Amino acid sequence: MFDHARFFADKIAELKQEGRYRVFAELERTAGAFPRAKNHCADGIKEITVWCSNDYLGMGQNAQVLAAMHQAIDKYGAGAGGTRNISGTNHCHVVLERELAELHGTEAALVFGSGWVANMTSLSTIGALMPDCIILSDEKNHNSMIEGMRHSKADKKIFRHNDPAHLEELLAECDPDRPKLVTFESVYSMDGDISPIARFVELAEKYGAMTYLDEVHAVGMYGPRGAGVAAREGVADRITIIQGTLAKAFGVVGGYIAGAAALCDVVRSYGSGFIFSTSMPPAVAAAALASLRYLRDHDELRDRHQERAAELKRRLTEAGLPVMPSESHIVPVLVGDPRLCKEASDALLEGFGIYVQPINYPTVPRGTERLRFSPTPLHGDDDMDRLIAALTAVWGRLGLKAAA
Repeated sequence: MFDHARFFADKIAELKQEGRYRVFAELERTAGAFPRAKNHCADGIKEITVWCSNDYLGMGQNAQVLAAMHQAIDKYGAGAGGTRNISGTNHCHVVLERELAELHGTEAALVFGSGWVANMTSLSTIGALMPDCIILSDEKNHNSMIEGMRHSKADKKIFRHNDPAHLEELLAECDPDRPKLVTFESVYSMDGDISPIARFVELAEKYGAMTYLDEVHAVGMYGPRGAGVAAREGVADRITIIQGTLAKAFGVVGGYIAGAAALCDVVRSYGSGFIFSTSMPPAVAAAALASLRYLRDHDELRDRHQERAAELKRRLTEAGLPVMPSESHIVPVLVGDPRLCKEASDALLEGFGIYVQPINYPTVPRGTERLRFSPTPLHGDDDMDRLIAALTAVWGRLGLKAAA
């Protein structure tokens, strides 16, 4: 008989053997103290500095966001009451969708429980509904996009990362009358590079294709009022579907799409990931709405964020540490080995109170394992001084490669 227990134990052993087994640090975020946190470990509770949070602007602890969530709990209670179709559509959801549409200049928006569900549901629904649809996907698109395309069962072509020439080559091979959808991200979260959005849009228009842009790592941080990179480059109105998250720059949780009213209605009406999922609690929607409104009016927070990222890159370079090229707020430092990457992360946490998770395969290709830093407006110069000193010490202790 099949030994189920042994099978699962062996699969975990494989990960540990490869150095890819993930251990979660037990952290306790303290409101008002970010990027400080408490680490619950074998030696007790220790104060640490978080350097890898996707709460990019610290909005998860913004006083106005917290106040909106408290007020909504008192007013509406804890849960949503069900799926949006049954009893889970709250006034907060409607207002949030209205203002997300306004932010992106679209007719409508649709909110989901997470950005992953938004991508999975939207792409699987659109790809399945359009007859003989073909999806053209950047080779580095996020897992949620890949899963959505896979579940759509539509034909798929993969173009080289951020390569307009290869995309055009594939588009030219397609039947002109066939429905086509080009999918890509604006900011890629592991390398920090930014896609040539305007060129991709031009090609999609030339060949009669729709465009699907994931702005998860850009909304709130780029463009006028935080509307994203497409807005910054003046092409947002030419994107068919913009997808974003409420869990990163906005500091809460949830995802959404924004686009034409009919398109959003199709996903609402046909998308099983939307239809059968309990909607987000009203207090979460209220907090996300407060964060959206705050960030629309605070360009200085975005300016400070970009300055901090540039300053960290400069300091890493001056210290001879192998910071990888990045056009955005993402600051990756190359290690190149899964075991050493984990050892470096552990050494930083245990010896210096610095928390940054190792990024290993399959999140990044083998041989490009790294530490991924995401400085926020709340990381000061003293924090950077301590980080550079700690990294220099750990690099020396582990014999890691310096910058070329």
